[in-house]
Amino acid sequence: MVDHLANTEINSQRIAAVENCFGASGQPLAVPGRVLLGEGILTKECRKKPKPRIFFLFNDILVYGSIVINKRKYNSQHIIPLEDVTLEMLPDTVQMKNRWMIKTSKKSFVVSAASLTERKEWISHLEECIRLLLAKMGRQPATEHAAPWIPDKATDICMRCTQTKFSALTRRHHCRKCGFVVCAECSKQRFLMPRLSPKPLRVCSLCYRQLLAQKEEEAETDRRRLEPRRSAGPGYEPSSGDDSDKSDDDKAEQWPADMEFYTSAVPWSSFHS
Repeated sequence: MVDHLANTEINSQRIAAVENCFGASGQPLAVPGRVLLGEGILTKECRKKPKPRIFFLFNDILVYGSIVINKRKYNSQHIIPLEDVTLEMLPDTVQMKNRWMIKTSKKSFVVSAASLTERKEWISHLEECIRLLLAKMGRQPATEHAAPWIPDKATDICMRCTQTKFSALTRRHHCRKCGFVVCAECSKQRFLMPRLSPKPLRVCSLCYRQLLAQKEEEAETDRRRLEPRRSAGPGYEPSSGDDSDKSDDDKAEQWPADMEFYTSAVPWSSFHS
């Protein structure tokens, strides 16, 4: 179907219509070989509350944005390369049903469809597009993904120290590494994670220690890898005499009690040690 639609006038018109809805705030979407396969409204679980978002599935990218006027005007355009996408099915909650997670290296988030049938169709089309694209590129599925942010309403207290209670004056923050909701005191550190951003990002105290230890371990591994190369050079006997030179180089609502977090069944308490 993709090959059949790739160079058709109807495909060009549909892509142009999407570009027009995003207006000057969006990026151009028409490129050779790109096909618009489908569109629909999904509910995205955002930090504050679930919100409807318009999604467009192309054969190589997934585009979504905020709805200003449906079918006429959208903004806040986001473009996700499909080769970076992995899907994960999630159980229903009291508030949200037909859920799944879209995981990428830069951002992971949860969406839900209006019906079970609609979810099956989205999942089926996404998986098929991802499979074909990876086969065409000769790549394996992505294995590293950004952690999804736990919604603000999930907790009234810091998920690290479990002491600080959030209020109108005590703000919630999110660790960019684990996605936990934490207080300012537990997220004072910043760490450079090039996969997510060119600038250092806020991380919680535990993730900071783990990232620092990982960085030191990688540096030590690199040093050991280079050590044999340094010693492999030709050796020289010192000159005779006493003048041998020596080198100098030496408002929150209650979160449902039965709700589990996205990616881990480990209780919070185990993260504080």
